[in-house]
Amino acid sequence: MTPLIASILIYGGGEPLTRREVLIFSLVVGFGLLVSICWDTVDGLIKRFYGRSWPTVSAVIDAVSVTLVESRLPSSGAAHFWPSYLATLTYSYRNPEQQMGDYRRDFANENDAEAWANSYKGETVKAHIDPRDPTHSILREEDL
Repeated sequence: MTPLIASILIYGGGEPLTRREVLIFSLVVGFGLLVSICWDTVDGLIKRFYGRSWPTVSAVIDAVSVTLVESRLPSSGAAHFWPSYLATLTYSYRNPEQQMGDYRRDFANENDAEAWANSYKGETVKAHIDPRDPTHSILREEDL
């Protein structure tokens, strides 16, 4: 527990915390946890349905890459590192001119990221093209 939270819980600004203050603090923390848990679900649903009604064209995955992403979260005055690996698939398509786009996915393990990315190199996939702007496209996870 960080010193700030501990001091708030123990001293409550100089006086002992009341039951009401502890309840409010617990509700705020619980709400924050609920939002963080639900955010992944909501984000996943948005990504799943975004662009599904757009027309599709064939695209070829030309290049793949994996990069290390370091996350720093301060805790108790020290920095903790939780590395992740970002796999990127770069694809090209014609509509009617040559266009490019990319699809990214996070992995906890570098070998998994490399294996996943390399399995798509040179593959033909369906790219969903924005009917209002043909230079904008997406690959949907369901189409990979």
